[in-house]
Amino acid sequence: MSCSLARDVEWATVSTSTTASGSGSGPIADATPSSLCAREPRVPADRLVAEMVPPPRFDSVRFSTYIPDPNQPSQTEAVRVLDSFAAGLGGTHPTAAGKRGFLGFGRKPVKAPAGPRGVYLDGGYGVGKTHLLASLWHATPAEPSLKAFGTFVELTNLVGALGFQQTVRTLSGHRLLCIDEFELDDPGDTVLVSSLLGRLVESGVALAATSNTLPGKLGEGRFASVDFLREIQGLSAHFRSLRIDGEDYRHRGLPEAPAPYSDEQVTQAAYATPGASLDDFPHLLDHLARVHPSRYGALTDGIEAVCLTDVQPVPDQSTALRLVVLADRLYDREVPVLASGQPFDRLFSEEMLGGGYRKKYFRAISRLTALARDGKGLVRA
Repeated sequence: MSCSLARDVEWATVSTSTTASGSGSGPIADATPSSLCAREPRVPADRLVAEMVPPPRFDSVRFSTYIPDPNQPSQTEAVRVLDSFAAGLGGTHPTAAGKRGFLGFGRKPVKAPAGPRGVYLDGGYGVGKTHLLASLWHATPAEPSLKAFGTFVELTNLVGALGFQQTVRTLSGHRLLCIDEFELDDPGDTVLVSSLLGRLVESGVALAATSNTLPGKLGEGRFASVDFLREIQGLSAHFRSLRIDGEDYRHRGLPEAPAPYSDEQVTQAAYATPGASLDDFPHLLDHLARVHPSRYGALTDGIEAVCLTDVQPVPDQSTALRLVVLADRLYDREVPVLASGQPFDRLFSEEMLGGGYRKKYFRAISRLTALARDGKGLVRA
């Protein structure tokens, strides 16, 4: 299965699948699943802004739907602190009256209050940090247009699409900016985000972020963070850290992840499932290198299930990090995954799982395992 690319339109799908007999015609061909490899989405800047809301998985979450582990008092404390933080964001934002258009021209900056202007949720994967961050977004008493929610990758891509100054103008009239999966993977991101958040805080924007790494430790193990200590310390100064302890709720009391299926089972399920995609895993990894990670959400638009054959350990760190982003977008959209080949807990090498990105890789394993459980129902008995 090859990865055809469509370059002349914003969104295109090129059929690369064939029937079981290879003829490409007949009743089976009418139900041919799509291929992620045949998609190369183009995402306009206004969509990037409009989609800065909690993903579908977290549409209905609230503080009341978060179930703290009774053995982890930090979880109950986090709910209390965040609920109070949201209540404190009521009233009219001083810059809101000057808002004009999605780029926000005409806004006047205001002096930020003293002390940290944000909260930072630090904890292991699967303790419900994104649930709490989305609940904060929903609880903040402001119109959706005055609140922004996105991953760290989506935020940095917004800067790439709009430019730094326009991004500041776009977000400076907001009451709240929520940043999920806050990570610094390179020095450029460190300087960029430090400058951006500093400008937004000066404009009166409140911040909230989640990460598996304390703000003072961002970038550790990935680049020479000591050389960028001032920027990292500046980022840390914007936040009050809340540590959330606990085990991964996705595996709490649940059965073990299903074993991989055969190629035949996966293929049959793809043909029998409306809206499913079917891809050879190594070819999909190659295709992800051609699509910017910020577009992986658009890559899965309209996909009801992802079927993968020949899952193998990822060959290198760059490929692994792209797969992490895809896993996050599939999880956000609750897209079940069915796979053959190696189980998902063998995707990353021991060296990767012991390196600076280990928390990202464990999160990806956790999320793909949860989606694999959801995919069990696609296989006919």
